[in-house]
Amino acid sequence: MNLSYIAYDKSGSFRDGVIEASSKEEATEMLRKQGLFVSSIDSVGSKGGKKSSVRQSRKKKIPPKIIAGFARELAVLVSTGTPLIDAMSSIERQTTNENWAQILGRVRSRLEEGDSLSVALAGDRQAFDAVFRSLVAAGESSGHLDAMLMRVAVLTRKQAQIRSNVLGALMYPILLIGLGVFVVGLLIGVVLPRFSGMFETLDTGLPMSTAVLMEISEFVRSYWWGVIPAFLLLIFMMIWWIKGDSGQRVIGNVALRTPQLGDILRSFMTARITRLMGVLLESRVPMLDAIDLTRESLGHERYRDLMTQAEEAVTRGEPISTTLGSGGLMVPSACEAIRNGEESGRLAEVMMHISDYLDEDNETIIKSLSSLIEPVIMIVLGILVGFVAISMFLPLFDLTATAGVS
Repeated sequence: MNLSYIAYDKSGSFRDGVIEASSKEEATEMLRKQGLFVSSIDSVGSKGGKKSSVRQSRKKKIPPKIIAGFARELAVLVSTGTPLIDAMSSIERQTTNENWAQILGRVRSRLEEGDSLSVALAGDRQAFDAVFRSLVAAGESSGHLDAMLMRVAVLTRKQAQIRSNVLGALMYPILLIGLGVFVVGLLIGVVLPRFSGMFETLDTGLPMSTAVLMEISEFVRSYWWGVIPAFLLLIFMMIWWIKGDSGQRVIGNVALRTPQLGDILRSFMTARITRLMGVLLESRVPMLDAIDLTRESLGHERYRDLMTQAEEAVTRGEPISTTLGSGGLMVPSACEAIRNGEESGRLAEVMMHISDYLDEDNETIIKSLSSLIEPVIMIVLGILVGFVAISMFLPLFDLTATAGVS
């Protein structure tokens, strides 16, 4: 019979199609021999609904906080001697997130089919990244899965906390910008038109700034049905571009060259690299694999290139500290500490200490981030609103001065 399937290949790419087999078990085995991890399999008649459901599940990103909680709960259950499948079933029953429950259900099904936990997690790479899976595999091979899961939970929770702190620090400036846009829009769309009739009765020439603002106001009022959608579309396109590879590359390079902001970015990226590599090396992951996994988790193109150079240097037998210290992408003191760690044979421990130290400094930077941005935004908004206000009253000032002279 013909069976439709939803699966993922070894790179985590989505695959679907139809296969002919006598049973679901035979079809699953055939697909597994092709290097595919089966997510669901059913008769052709029910393919459409199942495929739509899985695609929808796949598009929803799982928050790092949920993944960190999962690793922690699983570590506690495994440490108490709970069988892995029973532990997964227990966590699956407790979750209230439908998308997350579907992912846990697929992982549990693979465990029931005889897969190891690291292989079962590989079928849902959109939720469990390469670092997560590698640490789990290291825990399975060493027989200390619970300890490794706890380490994964700490790492994931730390990254989620940093992300949350940064977004929290930027929330107030974003609200200020939104309020400024609203106020300027209100002035142009509502207040300026009320002055237009008065300006017409003055029967005198308007200053350049006032004339320009009046033209803008008239245009917005006449074509509001196109201006508002175009403005919203522009915002959407900017967000889409920022989230894309080209936007990330441009913004990342500009941030590195910006005074103060570049130093903050270097500190954050150095902390991320040293923490990831420190955790991986402490877990007995080979150096080249640790570099490769760290590179996969970095979103900045120049830092990915740096890790590629580090991988090539280590392959040639050179110390990693030499490459990390070149290019000015890492904090100089961290590079010096890494060099000392290599010489003393305590590289993993030193990297963990570096990341802890930098994270403490970065928390202070995050707290002061909004206080650094807010004055700049307030000054820009003040200048903009002041320009509009002065432009509205300037003709009245000119009229008063003319009347006084006469």
